[in-house]
Amino acid sequence: MILKQLIVGSMGVCSYIIGCEETKIGAVVDPGGDESRILAEVEKLGLKIKYIIATHGHPDHVCGNRIIMEATGGKILMHEEDAEYFEKPATMSYFSMLGLEPSPPAAKKVKDGDVIEVGKVQLQVIHTPGHTPGGMCLYSAPNLLTGDTLFVGGVGRTDFPGGSYDGLLESLKKKILTLPDETVVWPGHGYGGSQSTIGEEKRSNPYLR
Repeated sequence: MILKQLIVGSMGVCSYIIGCEETKIGAVVDPGGDESRILAEVEKLGLKIKYIIATHGHPDHVCGNRIIMEATGGKILMHEEDAEYFEKPATMSYFSMLGLEPSPPAAKKVKDGDVIEVGKVQLQVIHTPGHTPGGMCLYSAPNLLTGDTLFVGGVGRTDFPGGSYDGLLESLKKKILTLPDETVVWPGHGYGGSQSTIGEEKRSNPYLR
């Protein structure tokens, strides 16, 4: 499995390039800016992009979706609840204040338990509402891409429309902390660090004690 982390955009989003070493099929996760740098890395890795995956619909994570889609032909993929929520006019109006381009409509919608196939790499969708209604993590043992559900030493904010602090803590308790301690955490922002493990977060993250 190819897994490359890039810190991109004005808000320091952790974007990821995932690829199958055998088939050279790839995916871009959360292209939150610096699209030319992402595309250059994709070319360097020799990947054909099948999907552009959004861990959630906030503009800082999806503002590069259109450019990456047009450059690669990849299909935009999002959890069904965020795909619907971020197409609502009121939601779009609120988040337009960030001055970032929203995502084009998702070509494919997923739900909890679905498996996204990137060549021979399989990414399990874990629905983790709280930061957004359709926030999700992507699991391919031992790696877990957590989006803005879980950071190193922190958790995603819940004061935006569609957020729920209680819902986020429930998602973490029931869906994330049940994974093996050696699971590698790849967060949606580098607040506190760009990589951790579930075991380390259990020990040191004040929100999880």
